Amino acid sequence: MMLLNEVEPDTMVTVRTITGGLDAKSHLEELGIVEGVEISVVATEPVHVHAGPILLKADEKEVLIARGWADKVYVESDDETVPLLKLETGDKGVITSVEGGKEFEKYLAELGIKIGSDVSFVRHLHDETMVFSVGGNEVKMGEGMASKLLVESDEGNIQASQMKTGVKSRIVSLLGGIRFKERMELLNVVEGAEIEFIGTEPAKHEPVGRYVTVRIGDKILTIGYGLAEKVEVE
Repeated sequence: MMLLNEVEPDTMVTVRTITGGLDAKSHLEELGIVEGVEISVVATEPVHVHAGPILLKADEKEVLIARGWADKVYVESDDETVPLLKLETGDKGVITSVEGGKEFEKYLAELGIKIGSDVSFVRHLHDETMVFSVGGNEVKMGEGMASKLLVESDEGNIQASQMKTGVKSRIVSLLGGIRFKERMELLNVVEGAEIEFIGTEPAKHEPVGRYVTVRIGDKILTIGYGLAEKVEVE
């Protein structure tokens, strides 16, 4: 047996085992990938060349989300099911499923991103390191990370990635799991803390992994590297 992400294009395989727990199995099942099904690998390609987060409209509201999150949100666009990250400027689609469990779905819902939502891809953003002052201490993080912090504004809660230079606010929510919150706590980035956006610095990133596009019956879908390596085939 081998992993799905190791299969060469134009190869027909049968799914034998799915690892990664109930969340992974449930999400793959929603996509039609279950044990015993035959699938044809159409193509593999590197994860998107853009390194930064993405800006999109979900039900007409602009939202910035990290690449990692965008790779776990699947949309139907032009009769194909693909990760949100694969869309380009002007592309539109409908969110059909979310990889990552109910807790992750809840974080996305706070940003207005839900299954059934219409989404329009605005553009890829150049990734920059955002510099904040939090409780008087300098804190640096990528725009994707900053997008997971909700802060107060005159127009309601916004993402920290949307703050203007020199503006002070207060953190009202951290959208992430225990490990993310523990990491932020080490930086004193906690709910209730005062935060000020200072400016930006350039950031560097290396591309990781590959997408796998497969055909199941008459349906074509693309899944990310992390999900494909949870599928054992022969």
